[in-house]
Amino acid sequence: MINKTLFRKEFKANYILLLIFLGILTMYSCMIVSMFDPKLGDSLQVMADSMPELFAAFGMADAGTTLLEFVTNYLYGMLFIAFPGVFIILLSNRLIARYVDNGSMAYLLAIPRKRSQLAITQAIFMGFCLLIMAVYVTSLIITESELLFPKELEIHAFLRINIGLFGLFLFLGGICFFFSCFFNESKYCTGASAGIVIYSILIQMISQVGDKFENLKYVTPLTLFDTDGLAQSASKAWVGCGILYIIGILAFLMGIRVFSHKNLSI
Repeated sequence: MINKTLFRKEFKANYILLLIFLGILTMYSCMIVSMFDPKLGDSLQVMADSMPELFAAFGMADAGTTLLEFVTNYLYGMLFIAFPGVFIILLSNRLIARYVDNGSMAYLLAIPRKRSQLAITQAIFMGFCLLIMAVYVTSLIITESELLFPKELEIHAFLRINIGLFGLFLFLGGICFFFSCFFNESKYCTGASAGIVIYSILIQMISQVGDKFENLKYVTPLTLFDTDGLAQSASKAWVGCGILYIIGILAFLMGIRVFSHKNLSI
């Protein structure tokens, strides 16, 4: 079903990029978890009250009273969306569009394999990288939390949140992968991918700044990633999570189909 040789090639070509972003997420994860302190939370709340719009835009209006709330508000509101989003933009362009743009796709297609197998391999590789990222940050935060604050983190609720996080990764990854398959030039693929990620984040930020813009949350897919609802295992949050998974997988499948049937100027 997949081309193992191509899969290994992509891993060797992109593992450094993955390690760089895992390093960035490690730095912020360790920093935020180590900062947890109910007394510090009071100080942060005072800061948030002094600049409510700014803190609300970044999803940090409420520091929370538990370790789960603290980690969720300060990491999952923005940082764990923006940095993985940049990684997805870069990786999706590398997997298909860049090969077509620089002419390397001709060498890949010279292998006696179906074009669809190549696209499936690239899609599975992207999903594999996103799974590594989601599992890594989940394991890292649980491990550090247990070392610094034993039994403070509600692990089952935290795992539910990260199931949703992986769904968000799949959604963004699927959309960006589709653009990579659709466009023949890297600049258009990168522009479209960056556009959807930046749009989603900006609208999410604006929707959190006061009641005046609250309805904007209905025009950004990030609203489907409901961390509070997942923590409480609310049915509405699971529906949103399921939609992210479904759209993400469908986008990957559409990308594979488009690439398999389109004309390539190579």
